[in-house]
Amino acid sequence: MAQGNLIVPDRTPSEGTPAGNPLSRLPAAAVDGMLAVAVGAVTTGTELLVAESSGVQPRLAGFAALLCAAASLAAAGRFPAVTALTVGAATPLYYVLGPVDNGTAWLAFVAGSLRLAADGHRRWAYTGVGLALGAFASAELVDAELGRSLAVLGWVLAVVAACEIVLGRRDYLREAQHRAAEAERGRDEEVRRRATEERMRVARELHDVVAHNISLVNVQANAATHQCDPQRTRAALETIRTASTETLREVRRTMGVLNRAGEETMPRTAAPSLDQLTDLADRFTAEGLPVAVETAGREVELPASVGLVAYRVVQEALTNALRHARARSVRVSVRYGPARLRVSVDDDGCGPEPGAVEGAGIRGMRERVTALGGSFSAAPRPAGGFRVVALLPSCGGAQGLCDGRGPSRAVRPVPRRHGRGG
Repeated sequence: MAQGNLIVPDRTPSEGTPAGNPLSRLPAAAVDGMLAVAVGAVTTGTELLVAESSGVQPRLAGFAALLCAAASLAAAGRFPAVTALTVGAATPLYYVLGPVDNGTAWLAFVAGSLRLAADGHRRWAYTGVGLALGAFASAELVDAELGRSLAVLGWVLAVVAACEIVLGRRDYLREAQHRAAEAERGRDEEVRRRATEERMRVARELHDVVAHNISLVNVQANAATHQCDPQRTRAALETIRTASTETLREVRRTMGVLNRAGEETMPRTAAPSLDQLTDLADRFTAEGLPVAVETAGREVELPASVGLVAYRVVQEALTNALRHARARSVRVSVRYGPARLRVSVDDDGCGPEPGAVEGAGIRGMRERVTALGGSFSAAPRPAGGFRVVALLPSCGGAQGLCDGRGPSRAVRPVPRRHGRGG
């Protein structure tokens, strides 16, 4: 289609226009003008040759009809109505007024109709065809000749069929372009969605790791400043060193995954899982928050994604108990069911203030759990303290739901251990 003042069409090089076709880079008016000149030269030149060979003297009216029809092609892009009406009237007038029977006189009519169809001017293309057919029919009523009538009808039907082919191809190309654009938009949206999910996942990882370890560093630093015993001060500093080292290692692991985005490589260090839950409890116990770990049920191997989320829920709940709740003891319960894993963390702290807004830590836990198809709750206990409960799919049939890609690296069940409950 002519757009602005450039020709051609609702198609791209990949849809049939050769990339090196010079006509595709010319203005529409220039191409239409070239078409008009070419058709006019062919029709008038042939008129002279046919007249000379048949010994018939051509008339000015015939030449005028041929030239008018050809000239109207130059206006096809900007004034389709002019082209349609001119070729539809000039073609039958040529045969009615001119003595020379020149078959190429149909050329302007065919070229004009197809040019209009190529630009999507269906109404004007068929207006010209209908006008020509009506003029020919009127002439045949005056001087009927069966063979000539059939020939004219054949020409008109051929032009109609050609117009339908051109219009059909144009509609097909437009639909193909529309589908390609929709597919491209869909791909862009998918990329943005995955990028957003990845940013959220990395943010949760960094929050879980950094917030947890920085909390330990903060607690021990405060304790060290008030200690008069060098041995206890040294122990606090050792805890700070250990926590900061682990923080750096986890941040490097996360950054390594980001730097290798798109590569089918595994992180250099395994992600935390429930088999490290005992070590986590020991660290908090060493910080002055006694943690008891209890397990129940028939232990099963878990998908890696479930083990990681369960570990992060416990880690965040213990961090909150240490930082905010001023708890004296915490009980961690891991219960294996036939299809679900239940992880709960109960502390005896003060809990959040009434009407408090849910923090980033609890929101992150909820997002992690629900992303695997589980359920999550965090609320004060009736007897005092705070309880966090996560229900996660644990059976093999739920692994595809857990990580979205099918089975993953399994993790060992958490060792049975009973620590101090306070």
